[in-house]
Amino acid sequence: MRLKDKVAVITGAASGIGRETALLFSAEGAKLILADLNEKEGLLVRKEIHEAGGEAEFIRIDVSNAQDCLEMIELAETKFGGLHILFNNAGIMHSCDDNAENTEEAIFDLTLAVNVKGVFFGCKYGIPAIRKSGGGSIINTASFVALLGAATAQIAYTASKGAVLSMTRELAAIHARENIRVNALCPGPLRTELLMKFLDSEEKKQRRLVHIPMGRFGEAAEMAKAALYLASEDASFVTGSSFMVDGGITSAYVTPE
Repeated sequence: MRLKDKVAVITGAASGIGRETALLFSAEGAKLILADLNEKEGLLVRKEIHEAGGEAEFIRIDVSNAQDCLEMIELAETKFGGLHILFNNAGIMHSCDDNAENTEEAIFDLTLAVNVKGVFFGCKYGIPAIRKSGGGSIINTASFVALLGAATAQIAYTASKGAVLSMTRELAAIHARENIRVNALCPGPLRTELLMKFLDSEEKKQRRLVHIPMGRFGEAAEMAKAALYLASEDASFVTGSSFMVDGGITSAYVTPE
C-alpha cells in the first residue's frame, strides 16, 4: 500500500475529484479526514470507505472560513494523531462567472474566497501539523486555465487558479528543506458535475473538446491517480510542479477535423 499509516485531509471530498481521491487513498492505506460543505454526500463517502474496511471521518466545513479550516486540521491530529497529506481540492466554478465586463464583483469575490483563500487556510493550519508529523505532501488543485486562457469566459475562476499556481510555487520553495512537498495538480477539462453545469450546452462542450488532442473530457478517477502519485513517496523529488493531467490541451492547439 502506497499510503500505509499516512493521515490525509481532502477538501471537496463529497464529489468529483475529491470523492475519487478519497476512495483511492483509503484503498492505498491512508486514514482520512473528509471535508466538504455537502454533508449528505460527504457522509455517504465516509460510509463507502467504512464498508470497504477503511478509516475516515467527515467534517462539514466552508474552506473560505479560517476557523473551519483550523478545526479540520485539528480533527486530523486528535482523531488520527497527525497529518501527512493535505489535498486542497475544494473549489467552485460559478455559473455567472463570465468575462470582465459581465462578471459581478460578488461572483469574483466568492470565487477567490473559496478557490484561493481555501488553499491559503488549508496551508496556514496544515503546514504546522505536517511539520510535526515529520513532513509530507500538499497538493493544491489548480487547472489548465492557470496556464491558458479559457475558451469559454470564466474570468474569476481563471484568476483564482492562477493564484493557486503562484502560491504553490512559493510554498514549495519555502518548505522544501522541511521535507514538505507542495505541488499543483492541473486538470484539463473533466466530465464532472462542476464543469458540466458550467458547460450547459452542447455548443459550449464542443468549444472545449475541440482543443483537447485526446478528443474527450478527463475523468475524476484519472485525477485521483495523479494525486496519489504526488501524495506518495514515488514523487519524493517532486515539488513546486504544475502537474498537468490535461489530455494534451496545454501542449497543442487542435482545430476540428
